[in-house]
Amino acid sequence: MSALDLINPSSGLYRKREPVFPRVVNGRFRRLKWAVMALCLAVYYITPWLRWDRGPWAPDQAVLVDLAGRRFFMFDIEIWPQEFYFVAGLLIMAGIGLFLVTSAVGRAWCGYACPQTVWTDLFQHVERWIDGDRNAQLRLNAAPWGAAKLGRRLSKWSLWLLIAMATGGAWIFYFADAPTLARQFLTGTAPFVAYATVAVLSFTTFTLGGLMREQVCIYMCPWPRIQTAMLDEKSLIVTYRDWRGEPRTQGVKKAAASGEKMGDCIDCSACVSVCPTGVDIRNGPQLGCINCALCIDACDEVMAKLNRPRGLIDYLNLDDQKRERAGGQATPVLKTLLRPRTLVYFGIWASIGLAMLFTLGERTRLAIDSAQDRNPMVVTLSDGQVRNGWTIKLRNMESRPRRVALVMSGLPAGSLWTDAMDRRDAARSVNLQLAPDATTRLHLYVAAPAGQAGETGFTLVARPLDAARGTRDAREAARTLKFVRQ
Repeated sequence: MSALDLINPSSGLYRKREPVFPRVVNGRFRRLKWAVMALCLAVYYITPWLRWDRGPWAPDQAVLVDLAGRRFFMFDIEIWPQEFYFVAGLLIMAGIGLFLVTSAVGRAWCGYACPQTVWTDLFQHVERWIDGDRNAQLRLNAAPWGAAKLGRRLSKWSLWLLIAMATGGAWIFYFADAPTLARQFLTGTAPFVAYATVAVLSFTTFTLGGLMREQVCIYMCPWPRIQTAMLDEKSLIVTYRDWRGEPRTQGVKKAAASGEKMGDCIDCSACVSVCPTGVDIRNGPQLGCINCALCIDACDEVMAKLNRPRGLIDYLNLDDQKRERAGGQATPVLKTLLRPRTLVYFGIWASIGLAMLFTLGERTRLAIDSAQDRNPMVVTLSDGQVRNGWTIKLRNMESRPRRVALVMSGLPAGSLWTDAMDRRDAARSVNLQLAPDATTRLHLYVAAPAGQAGETGFTLVARPLDAARGTRDAREAARTLKFVRQ
């Protein structure tokens, strides 16, 4: 580009942006996009309304991020703050999953399951329903403002706004009981943060999904710039077989009559007209291509009408491009997908998932924390015994009350009691009642005969009394403490 081009308003750099109005297309990839979009929207909007019976002491919402109670509920799984490593593990799995998908099939995440893609696709279908398909939208966009155009624009924007508000509304239902919050929201008694969140998410959904659309994918999203580090010569990407399509012709019958050697591409621009980002895939891999493969469906339709083989535009990796250009055959798709790099990614992803499942299955629903008294650390009692004190926190991570025995193991001739007991009732164990889904705090005293100065280790065990032996609920929690003598 020359210096004159930089200051020329009609040049590509400063040319006014042309809105993208993709044409509707039918085909296997379009059907796949329909299925993914329907699944994603259904999961997002319906999940907060699903119920899950956890008993009378816990919320019955299937998926709930309880910020006030510092809990995360997901069906039969309950995550406490100290178990945040489960959330971290899920985030790591999501990242490695993106690496795996990108390494295997390029930007398939961007083309099918990215929230920006899903909501943009939904908004575009609403736009087609009101304004018509691509040609009608182009005519309406070029037409002067009038009653008809204003009416269509207001109708479209109103539906977009309703979808955007439903999107923001569904989000807040993940953080409180959905039916209760919905009633509060409609009656004006919900917390201010709920209204603010819906307002912000409605604005961003309307703006990004309805007005900016492909600009988010091309200019704002960092993912297309990061993905280059994850692709290799064997990654499947949407590709135009230029060695088969070139040279192009728009007069098929005329070219056949003249005997000229022409490619399969008839320059109909069907691939461009269906692209949600306005990319011409015939120009090679580009930043704006999200690998949605709608151009494959469009091109296959044209090839079928011309009685030519499908696949002028198709998923193909760089190695196979070179091989086919030289007259060879492409590698089978399954062999391309099951290669060392993708298998390593999958192995790491699966290992993290299995480790999390194992940890989830083996975790105990009781936990003990302790803090030893420091001032004073050692007290000599009237009978000559030495006493230490601890602040104990017993966490009951089940949604029901529990009876446990706090048992001392080790420290011969030692005894314990709590601040709610009399010293004369001291014994080797004490029974406690724990509230559901709560932390019980108590002060524990341990006394033992005076002896040689130093520290003696012993174990404090929380032993469930309300579960059958050998069951998951019968798992104990233990803490090693140090008894100090002067």
